[in-house]
Amino acid sequence: MVARTLYEKLWDAHVVCPLDADEHLLYIDRHLIHEVTSPQAFAGLKLAQRKLWRQDCSLAVPDHGTSTRGDGAWANDFSRQQVEALGNNCRSFSVPLFNLGDVRRGIVHVVGPEQGFVLPGMTVVCGDSHTSTNGALGCLAFGIGTSEVEHVMATQCLPQRKARTMLVRVDGNLAAGVDAKDVILALIGKIGTAGGTGYAIEYAGEVITDLDMEGRMTICNMSIEAGARAGMVGVDEKTLQYVRGRPYSPTGRMLESAEQYWRQLHSDPAAKHDATVVLDGAAIKPQVSWGTSPEMVAPVDGKVPDPSREQDDERAQAIERALQYMDLDPGTPITSIRPDKIFIGSCSNARLNDLRRAAEQVKGKKIASSIRQAIVVPGSGLVRAAAEQEGLDQIFTDAGFEWREAGCSMCLGMNDDLIGPQERCASTSNRNFEGRQGYKARTHLVSPSMAAAAAVHGHFVDVSAS
Repeated sequence: MVARTLYEKLWDAHVVCPLDADEHLLYIDRHLIHEVTSPQAFAGLKLAQRKLWRQDCSLAVPDHGTSTRGDGAWANDFSRQQVEALGNNCRSFSVPLFNLGDVRRGIVHVVGPEQGFVLPGMTVVCGDSHTSTNGALGCLAFGIGTSEVEHVMATQCLPQRKARTMLVRVDGNLAAGVDAKDVILALIGKIGTAGGTGYAIEYAGEVITDLDMEGRMTICNMSIEAGARAGMVGVDEKTLQYVRGRPYSPTGRMLESAEQYWRQLHSDPAAKHDATVVLDGAAIKPQVSWGTSPEMVAPVDGKVPDPSREQDDERAQAIERALQYMDLDPGTPITSIRPDKIFIGSCSNARLNDLRRAAEQVKGKKIASSIRQAIVVPGSGLVRAAAEQEGLDQIFTDAGFEWREAGCSMCLGMNDDLIGPQERCASTSNRNFEGRQGYKARTHLVSPSMAAAAAVHGHFVDVSAS
């Protein structure tokens, strides 16, 4: 038998037929839907007088434009129209919907795995680039465009070109205070935002094995920031334990049969990847982005780079432009950077274990007087409820944080949670390009522990040294 990578196993199991020498028709097991990229797709179905091929394989969740303030107000009129359109469309097409007021609602890529709607071995798509989050469960998960959303709705299939495979192996052990967000930022800092272009990345090694499922989701989530089509982790006992007992998960004999198959979902020992990248986990420090791209990142004990020392003119110019936008001088110590606002949330870092780690940094403390706003936004209503049961909400509010309802919130500037012009934010989200969190906003990507510690100290600190 030919040895195969995890990606090859998932691909082979879902090919319906070849379309030409390079393109195949791929069957799609699960389709996650939100309010931003679905209206045009539903409109296309209506115009063509088509129905959804498999309503039971779709799940809709409003998240991007919903307000997290909990006062019943809309973020803006456009967001209201999008959410109302999603509700109307789901009723018309009999699509399951976790709407506003449903405790199961939250960020679409938190809800899917949390509900067991996404399971190992599946192909998963959504009109959102961070669909790759779901690859942590041993899935082939990737974002699609609006026209592709309509195609999946109508046929439950999608034309695709096979990606190359990259193995990212993270060896050794992480130091205390260093977590999955630091691992993926360190990787992007090493290979760049185009380093994974054309690849599906599989993560392996002792560090990945030791991570909890939430941490694996963080890493797969940000594979897109490395330029990859998808990120994934092979199935192990942690995966199976995570899946068992969730609302949409199989039970009884069906679960036993499924687990026999799921246990095979990892690369064969002799499988060959097209590229391999190796990181030393012990050498990874807490990371802080200083520029306008996730690859512009440095360890917390490092400094902002000096463009005059760059050999490559194009890179030097990019650094210079980024420093101008971020209002940072070359050589500035990362620990001297003082954020104005703190955001803990997003599909990268809004799960229960993320909130636990952040709470450890602020318990019994107060946020610094220089911090203008600090918010914690759980990834779903169920995460919020679980955190409140543990008293995490009280820890945050006692420290001076705002405890919010579930949603995408301050991640992407599509709702009423925004960073003001020239304001600096320590953010657990996944992107930091110009204007991502608001007009002329300055975003520093960090882990939940780093964001929480920055709130307390008023500047970035090395949480691995505390």
